[in-house]
Amino acid sequence: MTTPPSVSSEQGVASRSPLTMADFEAMNVEVLSGVGRAKAKALASVEVESVLDLLTYYPRRYIDRTNRAAISDLEDGVEAMVMARVDSVFSKKLRGSRTLVRVTVSDDTGRLGLIFFNQPWRDRQLSQGQEVVVFGKLDRYRGQSQMTNPIVDLVGDETGRIVPVYPQSGKAGLQTREIRRWVDEALRRSEQRGISDPVPESLRQRHGLIGRHQAIEGIHRPDSMDAQYTARDRLVFDELLRLQLKLIMRKRAVERAAVGICHDTGGELVDRFTASLGFPLTGAQRRVIAEVVADMARPVPMHRLLQGDVGAGKTVVAVAAMLTAVQGEHQGALMAPTEVLATQHFLGIRSLLKDLAVPASETLLAERPLKVALLTNQTPGAERAHIQESLVTGTIDIVIGTHALIQEGVEFSSLGVVVVDEQHRFGVEQRAALRAKGSQAATPDVLVMTATPIPRTAAMTVYGDLDVSTLDEMPPGRTPIVTRWARSAAEEAEVWEQVRAEVGKGRQAYVVCPLIDESDSIEARSVTETYERLQEDELAGLQVGLLHGRLTPAEKESVMDLFRSGAIDVLVATTVIEVGVDVPNATVMVIVDADRFGIAQLHQLRGRVGRGEEESSCCLLAADAVGVAAERLRALVDTTDGFELAEADLELRGEGTILGERQKGRNDLQLASLRRDKDWVVWAREAAGEMLDDDPDLQQKAELRAEVELLLVDDDADYLLKS
Repeated sequence: MTTPPSVSSEQGVASRSPLTMADFEAMNVEVLSGVGRAKAKALASVEVESVLDLLTYYPRRYIDRTNRAAISDLEDGVEAMVMARVDSVFSKKLRGSRTLVRVTVSDDTGRLGLIFFNQPWRDRQLSQGQEVVVFGKLDRYRGQSQMTNPIVDLVGDETGRIVPVYPQSGKAGLQTREIRRWVDEALRRSEQRGISDPVPESLRQRHGLIGRHQAIEGIHRPDSMDAQYTARDRLVFDELLRLQLKLIMRKRAVERAAVGICHDTGGELVDRFTASLGFPLTGAQRRVIAEVVADMARPVPMHRLLQGDVGAGKTVVAVAAMLTAVQGEHQGALMAPTEVLATQHFLGIRSLLKDLAVPASETLLAERPLKVALLTNQTPGAERAHIQESLVTGTIDIVIGTHALIQEGVEFSSLGVVVVDEQHRFGVEQRAALRAKGSQAATPDVLVMTATPIPRTAAMTVYGDLDVSTLDEMPPGRTPIVTRWARSAAEEAEVWEQVRAEVGKGRQAYVVCPLIDESDSIEARSVTETYERLQEDELAGLQVGLLHGRLTPAEKESVMDLFRSGAIDVLVATTVIEVGVDVPNATVMVIVDADRFGIAQLHQLRGRVGRGEEESSCCLLAADAVGVAAERLRALVDTTDGFELAEADLELRGEGTILGERQKGRNDLQLASLRRDKDWVVWAREAAGEMLDDDPDLQQKAELRAEVELLLVDDDADYLLKS
């Protein structure tokens, strides 16, 4: 194999310059001693193919062998390290092929027994008079101090060290000891030239960060645990800085390339709308509407995420955005993921706008009624044709629909703003297809909405190339929802009595199950089984309806119409009613086998009640919930605040569930944690913005730009948008 340039020290000035990430990427791991074809294949199975991969294959934990104790100081059940001499070695065979080696060691303070099961080679390794370092947990056997199967080092290079332990090594047939040896060799090879550091010294000083060479050394072979923490901080900042640079550069590139619509924000339509609501906007709604309107006034297409808790008033913001387009003689479109949600939006928005008219303008001689239409796959053919024609002529101002909006044949006179609700249910391509319905001369503004809040630092990472608006204030008059966890058969019986009592008062209830049919592999009650049982037993005599994903759209809408009208007392459903269903008369939500749902889903389902003036409740049925599932349910009982629950969800599940598809290969956040490193996320975002303000394409920081391009694949931002 040809020796790579970074290995030789006799290749002129270039070879004496510090090594960059690209240099390490150019070195195959087979340049390291002891890495032949078989070991290279094993390393490749854990995605380590270059020396860069190896240096960024960080330890998952450390064994601290620096704190040596005297034998007399050892405590029962506590791991510790002692240096001692071998007094005796005894071995014998047990039943079958099992073996036992018993070693006695001592120091000036006492004696200690070492017991090794099925390690016959210890009899050859250890001999009387040797000096050894022993690391293990003390226990007692018949009053004697001993350690069972401890780690034993002959006095050598791992004695008195912080020893890194690497992940997945056993699964790949690799030993953590040999990974340490290869990492040590890679670090020794870099000592003469050093490792380049593209982060400006002023920025490092601002945040108290050490240099990169010191950080890579410190993460793999720290002198102390404090040194490891200091190294981690630096490398965490590097990961987050690269990601934020990528996201901001992508966002600004889109803004430079795309031509937007400078909307008329001086009209009166939005003010007339908010004045007609009959209730005051919250401060958060006023702030977010101002952010959206300011975006729409710019010649750059808006690309904004609106996140807010269930019931925080996102629909009012969406309508204000669409009316901003309409008053400038453009159109608005709202796309929802399901027929049920699209219909719910249509009925609600049409009601909100029933008294509004499009004001007269240079092209419109007199006011005319504002026209709102619904377009789904269930829209009859003749009505569909009329809607499509009206969209082209511009007589429909706002259209609400499902995927039907992006089908062939649907065109607009002048699409000014696109609103996508429950954006995580749509792919990048679907959102782009609706945006492409605008004219070729200008790109419509885009507002994507989610009722599943995520913590601020996670939003800065997952949605780092969008502007984020947050509705963090609930409108007055929302009835608090009381949440209880039923853990026994007696408590569940009380829940069904509560449902009967609420129906007796003229109210309605939901019952949600995780499955449609019974399953042999999943222990959970199905919606069909529950529906049949409740009709015959606990809720006999009540009008019980059934709703699930296998019904046709027409059947679903028929069931929902019956529930909205009050003809159905109790709706037994799957999570098809998770979002968008708004029946103010429903006051009880019962979630069967609630431990099978995540926090976000449980919170969304709970949000289907508490939408009227009556006190509402959510009952979680889960007799067998333990561990993380029990923690989720406790969190739901403790708070109805979606942002608090988002933080709890992040703590319980980790950020992999937020980053979604982006979690792949070495392009992950390998060290950085959105839970532990919240401050670093903010600081990295600020630093990236400052750098790009001064140097938009990082032309003056070529090495840093090269790292971003090397370590983050081109479609990373698309992965983020799909999350």
